Amino acid sequence: MRFQFKFMLFTCLSALAFFSCDSLHQLGKGRQQQEFSQRVVENFGYDWEFQRLKETIPAREDWETVNIPHTTKIEPLLVNDQWQGTSLYRKSFKVDSLKDRKWFFHFEAVMQEARVSINDSLVAVHKGGYLPFTVDATPHLKERETNSIEVRVINTNDPSIPPGKALNDLDFNIYGGIYRNIHLIKTNPVHITDAVHAGEVNSGGVLIKFDDIRNVEARGVIKTHVRNDSEEKIQVRVRTTFTGPAGERKGFLSELRSVRAFDDLSFEQDLSLDNPQLWSPDNPNLYKVRVEVLEGGEVLDHQEIRTGIREIRLEGDAFYLNGEEIFLNGTNRHQEYPYVGYAISDEARYRDAYKIKDAGFNFVRLSHYPQSTAFLEACDELGLLVMNSIPGWQFFEEGEFEENAFKDIKDLARRDRNHPSVVFWENSLNESEMTENFMIQANKILRAELPYEDTYTAGWMDHPSYDLFIPARQHAKAPDYWNKYDKRNRPLLIAEYGDWEYYAHNAGFNQSDFSELQEEERTSRQLRSAGEKGLLQQALNYQEAFNSNLKGRQTIGQANWLMFDYNRGYSNNLEASGISDIFRIPKFSYYFFKSQKPPHKQHFSDPMVFIANHWTSSSTTKVKVFSNTEEVAFYLNGVLIDRKKPGINEISDELPYPPFVFELAAFQAGEIRAVGYIGGEEVASHKVRTPSGAAKLDLAIDHSGKSIALDHPDVVFVYAIIRDAKGTVVPGADNKIEFSLVEGGQSARLIGNTTVNAEAGIATILLRTESINRPIVIRASSADLGETEITIRR
Repeated sequence: MRFQFKFMLFTCLSALAFFSCDSLHQLGKGRQQQEFSQRVVENFGYDWEFQRLKETIPAREDWETVNIPHTTKIEPLLVNDQWQGTSLYRKSFKVDSLKDRKWFFHFEAVMQEARVSINDSLVAVHKGGYLPFTVDATPHLKERETNSIEVRVINTNDPSIPPGKALNDLDFNIYGGIYRNIHLIKTNPVHITDAVHAGEVNSGGVLIKFDDIRNVEARGVIKTHVRNDSEEKIQVRVRTTFTGPAGERKGFLSELRSVRAFDDLSFEQDLSLDNPQLWSPDNPNLYKVRVEVLEGGEVLDHQEIRTGIREIRLEGDAFYLNGEEIFLNGTNRHQEYPYVGYAISDEARYRDAYKIKDAGFNFVRLSHYPQSTAFLEACDELGLLVMNSIPGWQFFEEGEFEENAFKDIKDLARRDRNHPSVVFWENSLNESEMTENFMIQANKILRAELPYEDTYTAGWMDHPSYDLFIPARQHAKAPDYWNKYDKRNRPLLIAEYGDWEYYAHNAGFNQSDFSELQEEERTSRQLRSAGEKGLLQQALNYQEAFNSNLKGRQTIGQANWLMFDYNRGYSNNLEASGISDIFRIPKFSYYFFKSQKPPHKQHFSDPMVFIANHWTSSSTTKVKVFSNTEEVAFYLNGVLIDRKKPGINEISDELPYPPFVFELAAFQAGEIRAVGYIGGEEVASHKVRTPSGAAKLDLAIDHSGKSIALDHPDVVFVYAIIRDAKGTVVPGADNKIEFSLVEGGQSARLIGNTTVNAEAGIATILLRTESINRPIVIRASSADLGETEITIRR
């Protein structure tokens, strides 16, 4: 969106001036203000040539054309021999005039070492697969000629690059490729710097910090780092405009300052906003911030940021947000998708955040590495508190590895410091035997970048340099800690629970030696195909651990392990403790967590009822119902069986909303129905019908709050749902389903095996779209069930 403002020259300008945007007028007598500012950001991800190298020299015939995000190899659903090696990306592009122009290539992430060449000259080497880097291409470009860029991507075991551990023992995969966006950024030689790229501590780019927040006013500071790469000294101001959730605007104008040729300068402006709309999970209010560099009346450069105003405080056994204590009920997320690994769209990342919010959580821990800016922006927008993490898992080495981990801390802080969702910084190498020096230095680096009272660090070791201790219940650390001691050194959050303590009896950290301890009747690792019994067991485990975590309430929060099933890289099965499967289809546990959120607070906490039962002849007649209502009435074939309040026992006595249990004398085919009441009024219901034989197919696309991108690549799940003649999903159906792309093959493709067996009544294929310029028609067919189609239109 473009904003045009009129500015008034004040009679007297103090060192810092601020004003209402309703009365802005033309500022100064400089060159006439242009309609567009000088910064242009372009998606540079289209039409790259790519090949996986067999030798050091690329083969002439092996190039293929790809768009970014891209993975080096489409993997099978179960990945235990992931491709590793060196791959090559290259692209030609035209450069017109470079007069009054700087060109930067911004890479959001490349896994895991990138060597960038421009016009056959190596210009940058970046180690680390999760954080961004920027290349100043300007000195290497040729005007009015075709130029070339090449990125050599090395994804092999490298103990110098965090997480460091070899892939065959890592317990999650690091998929190679340029898997996040590339942007070409064109700016004026006088420009706002890139936060990560700039060298100055607690500066670079734009930094926004509110540190005095009251109901009637929010005070803070904004720092803007300006670089002058022209040959002349220049006098500039910085103009900052805040636009609030309701459209209210306020502007701030810095003093006029000189920036010498080939030098940089930080501008600092005091901020004051009246009646601030605070950010919280229930009300994720966001402000649009436009920062402009002005020479006279001309905009030389600008950046736009969305941020929120909130006050956080960690004190004793509690976490406070905007002055109110809040319990952090969360989950862990791996960023992996099936087949394409990490190479997913911004929209797909948003859909993951949407599902986490919809599951009733207000908090997410990013395990065990930095995730995309797009995911954090989704957390900002949806209202999810975040624990940000550096890459690390069961590995530590002094030397280059340690130095690269320190760099990750700095880069992470600079990239993510303006996100209101980020409340904790896990600059701890998860489950790794870090040295005393590493922990002390890690926290010093973060606090130098973010020297504020509410910069809270988190570590899995109980070390005094960390503000928050984040043990995992599943490793038998946390229960001993909070049950044994009356006084602790610092607050505690349970970073993981619900999986390992059931899978391996709290056997310790070794992921490979305890496979014989797995008990199918007890484990939380249950695929959807495990059926009703397995899904109920997983939900029971999470209920038991959740309830136990709350006893005594000596923790500020918790994060279950985990949200989505994922590949472990070395294993012959998926890690299936997710409350949704790898295709993002919910299990029973999803609805248990959804039921633990109070009703009526906002969009994602409507009153709900869910019957955790398939109601087949093999179903248990002890029917469990998850609900956040006060009472539930239960019906069998229209006959009221019972109406009651939830049952309380030793594994539900601390839960916000204990489950309801209804016992039936015997199975009777037909319909079971649960109705939830609040204040005597019916507010929610759910019904389950006994399925008959599979009769037909339905196709559905997983939008989860975000439509398919029209003008750039996207990936979405397409589900073929097997139903009986009355429309009931057949949970035991495993029919073979064939997917095909009937129309739109030039702008979309199906990824994965196109012929698959349904799992628990649903078969899934991944659709990648490059753009929606014409209708895309997908067909699902079965020899037994016929065929059906779904159409995607612009």
